Amino acid sequence: MKDLYEGQRAMRSMRRQAMQRGVIAVLDIGTSKIACLVLQFDGPSQFRETDGVGPMAGQSNFRVIGTATTRSRGLRYGEIETMAETERAIRTVIQSAQKVAGVRVDHVIACISGARPASYGLAGEIALPSGKVGEGDVARVLAACDVPDFGRGREVLHAQPVNFALDGRSGLSDPRDQSGGRLACDMHVLTIDGDAAGNLVHCIRRCDMELAGVASASYASGLAALVEDEQELGAACVDLGGGTTGVSVFIKKHMIFADAVRFGGELITQDIAKGLRVSHAVAERLKTLHGGVEATGRDDREMIELGGETGDWETDRRSGSRADLIGIMRPRVEEILENVAGILDAAGFDSMPSRQIVLTGGGSQIPGLDALAARMLGQNVRIGRPLRIQGLPHNATAPGFSSAIGLALLTAHPQDEWWDFDMPAEHYPARSLRRAYRWFRSNW
Repeated sequence: MKDLYEGQRAMRSMRRQAMQRGVIAVLDIGTSKIACLVLQFDGPSQFRETDGVGPMAGQSNFRVIGTATTRSRGLRYGEIETMAETERAIRTVIQSAQKVAGVRVDHVIACISGARPASYGLAGEIALPSGKVGEGDVARVLAACDVPDFGRGREVLHAQPVNFALDGRSGLSDPRDQSGGRLACDMHVLTIDGDAAGNLVHCIRRCDMELAGVASASYASGLAALVEDEQELGAACVDLGGGTTGVSVFIKKHMIFADAVRFGGELITQDIAKGLRVSHAVAERLKTLHGGVEATGRDDREMIELGGETGDWETDRRSGSRADLIGIMRPRVEEILENVAGILDAAGFDSMPSRQIVLTGGGSQIPGLDALAARMLGQNVRIGRPLRIQGLPHNATAPGFSSAIGLALLTAHPQDEWWDFDMPAEHYPARSLRRAYRWFRSNW
């Protein structure tokens, strides 16, 4: 566990250095596009113990001074498939964002959407000899959490305390300086595939950038698309991306579950290309301009020019009805929603006090999707646009930018994680996870 602890603390230190310099970049590496935002900070505010648990709970004001997007290359299901192509795409988008911002950026925080995420709930409890909770006691109760066997080649991406209990009084967000005899903690741990994470770290380092953090795209999307009441009362964010559909569940302003299915908008585009015998580019255009999931009698009469397999409208005047296009798209969308429903059932979403579901991501803009999702997932469904942040251009406010905007919010307003606390060496968990954290050791 010590290898992970030191590696994550090193990235946290780089993040602080970048904020002191005033600029940092956030990178959303998706299957269909790569987005980069350059953030300018006023500087980290003075940490107050009332801000929350841990030294990272201080917040900073920021604004976006540069944005850029490019088409993804070399990625599949949110994971790097061809390193050289992905490296060129990342270099292109970072250089474009730096040019718009007019500054050089050395540090970047990235989010990952694939890598087969898996959630675990851990619990720990300790006695308080002094009868009062101190900073070291919080570190000890986190270290006391029983760590399961995550499996070969799994990496911990997030390890966040979501609840504290003091002598049976649960629901505490900050137990420090409170009196009691026993302190308990619930911690949410999100793991991902180690090879996919290692490839991402290696690719960013090949672009001559210092990695100041890695986050889950599902987590970032939830921070951007869910309003404060939804995060407090309980809600699920469904991020329909190009290669994967991520699901995150929030309650009490903490993420308590995350997962993803390897279905996304790219599969819908492939279905259209095969069903209508058109090129991939034409299929993407048809999906964007004429797509939908709810057919009406009018759609049978609405004809769309297909342009043939090569997209040459001068020599090929084939056409088809919009109803045909919807007939191709709807089965795949239903399959995606069925997989999302299975994830929500596994997470115990039905037992939450408020069962709000928010759809975001580029795929959420398909007309009629909210009505179909309401019938398949529940009645409380809405389309979520990301929160507005200062300096963000209008073309970057669409649901497809939820992950990038959420990552910017997470950079400025970080939540406490296990490695934010000074952990004495003798208090590391007895069950070693060094093999699972090998990529941190090899990259720092």
